[in-house]
Amino acid sequence: MNPDNTRTSAEPNLNTGAPAQPDLNAGAPAQPDLNAGAPAQPEALLRAENLTKTFLTQKKKTLHAVSSVNLSVYPGETLALVGESGCGKSTLAKALIRMVPATSGTVFYRGKNITGMTERDFRPLRMKMQMVFQDPYASLDPRMTVRNLIAEPLDTYQVCGRDKQAVTDKVLELMDRVGLPGEFLYRYPHQFSGGQRQRIGIARAIALDPELLICDEPVSALDVSVQSQILNLLKQLREDMHLTSLFIGHDLSVIYYIADRVCVMFLGTVCEIAPKKELFSHPLHPYTEYLLDAIPKPDPHLRGSHRKLLEGDVPSPVDPPPGCRFHTRCPYADERCRTEMPVLRDFGDGHFAACHRDP
Repeated sequence: MNPDNTRTSAEPNLNTGAPAQPDLNAGAPAQPDLNAGAPAQPEALLRAENLTKTFLTQKKKTLHAVSSVNLSVYPGETLALVGESGCGKSTLAKALIRMVPATSGTVFYRGKNITGMTERDFRPLRMKMQMVFQDPYASLDPRMTVRNLIAEPLDTYQVCGRDKQAVTDKVLELMDRVGLPGEFLYRYPHQFSGGQRQRIGIARAIALDPELLICDEPVSALDVSVQSQILNLLKQLREDMHLTSLFIGHDLSVIYYIADRVCVMFLGTVCEIAPKKELFSHPLHPYTEYLLDAIPKPDPHLRGSHRKLLEGDVPSPVDPPPGCRFHTRCPYADERCRTEMPVLRDFGDGHFAACHRDP
């Protein structure tokens, strides 16, 4: 009996259907390329330069989802993206692998500019970049069996040619790798728990032997016990397949367990990026401090006593404030913060923070 027993509900995808818009973030200073603080590698596997993505709302206003982001992901590492809901984490991940077109900026994969590639040229590279979605039920076609769901990428890229038995054997191998019994081969998604459905999604994602795996909050809708099983599975797959991962999440305890480096986002911009232990022990950006302070303390006598409450106006991505995006809520904000966008500064040991304030 599979221990996974959580069911999830579908969530709508809010990042599709909007046409690409011109870059309305002109005037924001470019951020430096982040080439430090990761495992020593000759070249970043994936690198973004001034990546921007905007959407047009129903009221014909521009929503600034991602603004001038610079980011590097190095081979073999797990980079975590954290931040509150709506800060642009999922949109950034989708723009990095061209699931949504970037409004401006450039993305490089193994040194190749993939932003301007035709779909035909990009097709071979798409095999190397796969995604595990937050809601496995919404990402699986309810009319398809497990066999056909996992076989779809294999058939699309003719990995096993036209040999149906070879495809079925490959599907069974993938199911075994993610902990699904072969007897589930011809069942449908509605017959599984949430954790089992996520295993199906992971099997689909690794079917083409990718180099980069993007995990968009893959455990946020699961029970804690099931979360640990899926996290352990992802860590094991990373070791066995030498995967590079971009992990999106809210739960900072999960992030600490799975990540090598952490990138903190707020309102479409990168606030801070650092190795995991360095960021948790020595946060430099005020927003990161508040995020870490929100972690519950396992002591009832300290309940609520450690909390720092954010005050001020919550900024909107439709009408972002000038200068630092966080200045309307920052207790340290001054006039410079209200007029000048901070850039990521190198504080040593791979620790970058976009703040005018010196630590």
